[in-house]
Amino acid sequence: MKKIMKRKLTILIVFLITGMLFKLSGQATSSGSMPQYLFAEFTKCDIKMISGQTQTQEMNYNTVTEKMVFTRDKKYYDLTNPEMIDTIILQNCRFVPAGKAFYEVLVSGPLSLFLQHKGDLMTAGKPVGYGGTSQVASSNYINNIEMDGLQVNLQLPNNYIVNPSPVYWIRNENKWFSFNGEKQFLKIFPDKAVRIKGFIKENRIKFDKPGNLIRLVKYCSTL
Repeated sequence: MKKIMKRKLTILIVFLITGMLFKLSGQATSSGSMPQYLFAEFTKCDIKMISGQTQTQEMNYNTVTEKMVFTRDKKYYDLTNPEMIDTIILQNCRFVPAGKAFYEVLVSGPLSLFLQHKGDLMTAGKPVGYGGTSQVASSNYINNIEMDGLQVNLQLPNNYIVNPSPVYWIRNENKWFSFNGEKQFLKIFPDKAVRIKGFIKENRIKFDKPGNLIRLVKYCSTL
């Protein structure tokens, strides 16, 4: 009886994961320029469900749509129900759902640090005066499957690029704060700003380096 129930539960979990996939296209994943993805290739990852069950899928993260994307039989699928997921371990990185997106966990604890991987889809630079170039963002389409008529999970044409625009988040006592530089970070800890600023200067903390920010947040958790 227990074996039958366990088998039924496994089938149910597989069904739920399959139900979260939205078919996008049949184009192969192995060809073309795909800078919208966080990693160079799709790799197997562990998906831990809120139910406690674990599944394995080939996956990558689309920084433009901020969605987890599966590949199966050389076709693409968006994960459309992230609220059913507890954690995804992808390329040795831990991701947790944040609304419809996923954030990478850099520091876990009462004071936690997250990285929101974002990318702006832009047309390639067009010549302007004095040898410069201009770029036009396609931000109006970021939450759609199609952007300027493009399927953003597929190979991008040569006239499109992805401009990384990551955002860091601090979770402190269940309150969330975003920051992109030292000034914004110090505002999160106004009563500790002097000591934190000293640590930043002494350790030459760079706010564009995740490893530096991990050190900084771990220091702040000791104050």
